[in-house]
Amino acid sequence: MIGRFRVCPGAQPPRPFGADWLSLRERLDQAARDKMLGVTLSQRLPMRPRLLDLGAGTGSLFRFMAPIIARSQSWIFAEFDRSLIEAAFDRTVDWAIGCGFSAHLSRGSRAPALVIGTSRETWRIETLALDLAAVPQGLPLDGVDAVACSALLDLVSRRWMERLFAALQTPFYASLTVDGRDAWFPRHPADRMVRLAFQRDQRREKGLGLALGVDAARLAEELLAASGFETLGARSDWGIGRGERRLGRLFAQMTAQAASQAMPAQAGKIAAWCNARLDQAGRAQLSIRIGHRDVLAFPIEARRGARRITTG
Repeated sequence: MIGRFRVCPGAQPPRPFGADWLSLRERLDQAARDKMLGVTLSQRLPMRPRLLDLGAGTGSLFRFMAPIIARSQSWIFAEFDRSLIEAAFDRTVDWAIGCGFSAHLSRGSRAPALVIGTSRETWRIETLALDLAAVPQGLPLDGVDAVACSALLDLVSRRWMERLFAALQTPFYASLTVDGRDAWFPRHPADRMVRLAFQRDQRREKGLGLALGVDAARLAEELLAASGFETLGARSDWGIGRGERRLGRLFAQMTAQAASQAMPAQAGKIAAWCNARLDQAGRAQLSIRIGHRDVLAFPIEARRGARRITTG
């Protein structure tokens, strides 16, 4: 509740960074990521690459990229939330078995590693308990061939990016960064107000400095190019179709909750907007596009002659 208005009826939406929401959104993530950027990264990695996944969550990025790399590889999941690491291993085991692969835990002197065996190669996942606020401290940057992340850059500050990019000497891949090109159909008179409130919430402090929100992808490309990286970008928009009743309802609830926290004086209008969206979702009339951008960057030799390439 905010004041006397209920933000949105129904069950409490899942936590934005919890395992339940990450699992629900994975299908959208996998469909949205720009596959050609993944292929480009794979082609420029060594034969047996080692990748560092910052804020790995439940391992969705690994499950997208590992089949694209399609050769023996190892990953480090850098994640502070132990419950997410456990969920990542559980989900990846289920996914591997569903693909016809083998999966087992390898217990060494450090934390257990998950080893996936395909018909011809081995994929290994290790974990690193790391508070991302300290980045780049604690990152094994000298021991990896690429640094990657998903749905992370819009949560961090400019200073966080600058520290990481100054330390990078390897390719960098960031998928699913929100860019503000959101659209809800059919249109509603309160759409603009809700969008502005939601974007205000996206820019609040989330533990990694004042979040960049919808400016993150653009700024990342600019900072990387200025630091001597060749950068490529592509759209990776989410699409929630009219038949996605449950996801439509959940996303409307989550949007309304965040918007009301950012603009409590507009809670009544936001609640009315949410009620309308829930009704539309229930009648399979609601569709949503959430604009995202993928960014891929390669260090130019001696970091000279930086140039920026944009596709899409």
